[in-house]
Order: sequence, then C-alpha cells, then structure tokens
Amino acid sequence: MNYLSTPASKPAFSPLDLQNAPLALRGLAVVLGTGILAAASYVSVPMIPVPITMQTLAVTLIGALYGWRLGAATVVAWLAEAAMGMPVLAGGAGGLQSFAGPTAGYLFSFPVIAAMTGFLAEMGWNGHRPLMAFVAMILANLLCLVIGGVVLAFMIGAQKAFLFGVLPFLVGAGLKSALGAAILRLLARGRAKPAA
Repeated sequence: MNYLSTPASKPAFSPLDLQNAPLALRGLAVVLGTGILAAASYVSVPMIPVPITMQTLAVTLIGALYGWRLGAATVVAWLAEAAMGMPVLAGGAGGLQSFAGPTAGYLFSFPVIAAMTGFLAEMGWNGHRPLMAFVAMILANLLCLVIGGVVLAFMIGAQKAFLFGVLPFLVGAGLKSALGAAILRLLARGRAKPAA
C-alpha cells in the first residue's frame, strides 16, 4: 500500500506549490518576485512611446508560478515600489509620473494579466500542458496590449496608439509567450523527476 499517495492524482499547478507554503515563505516569494520583475524591467529595447522589455514575460511567469492571488499581490507590490520612487521600472524609472505617461495602461494591466495567467494555471493551463500554457500567456500578453493601447489612445489618438503601442509588440508577445510556456514546461518536468 502506498501511504504517500493522495486522493487527488492531479499534479500541482506549479512546481513552487506556494499555495501550501508557510506565510513567511510566501512573503519571501513576494520580495523575490518584485526583484525579478525589477530585473526584467532593465532588459529593455528603447522605443517611442513605449519601450520593449521583458516585463510581460516576468509578470505572466509570476502569475503562472505563484497562482492568481499571490501573483497579482506580487505585481501590485512591485508597482507600489515604483510609485514610491524606487527605480524598478523600464530604464530605471520610478515615481508617480510613470503611472500618468504613455506606459500607464500597460502598468495598470500587469496585476490583471498576472491574475489571469495564475487563474488559468490553477485551472490546468500550466507547465503540465505547455500548449495551454502558451495560450494563457498569449492571451495575457494580448490583454496587456489592449489595455495599454486603449489608455495610450486617449493620449496620442487611436491610430498612433495602435501603430506605436500595439503593432510593434505583437511578434514579441508571441515569442515571450512561447518562452514562458517553455520555462513552465522545463520547471514542471524538473519537479516531476524522481529523486535519485
């Protein structure tokens, strides 16, 4: 008889299994997550009016690995750091002015897309099903572009917002989604390997 088996044979949605972790470990995960988000912000290709960064990759991975609640909370904590003036956004930006400029809509979308990928990961769209993980990530990336583009349209007009704030980012959204799904798959496979 296998005493280690559980009634539910469904694998955990994330190899981190933070939903069952002690509160202190979840707090540490939030701190580490904000650091990862800040580091991803520094990987940037300058463009006008919005730079290309690795932020959406980091945001969606945080959501998928942390779950929707902790993922969204981590992203909100990172944005709070930015609002307090810490240089954690693209190009070392920080301060409230970042939430009123061309990148505002994209920033406000981040907790939403983290929650979205986290929720879908909990529903099985995760590293155990990489195609579904990719779909979750691409949907989140597209939602980010829609929200960011709509807010940008109020500043520079709909046509310019699409041409400069959405269109140049579509290929990157696909590539980052594929990379994110691959990372989730590798982590899931690594966790599934039995100990030697």
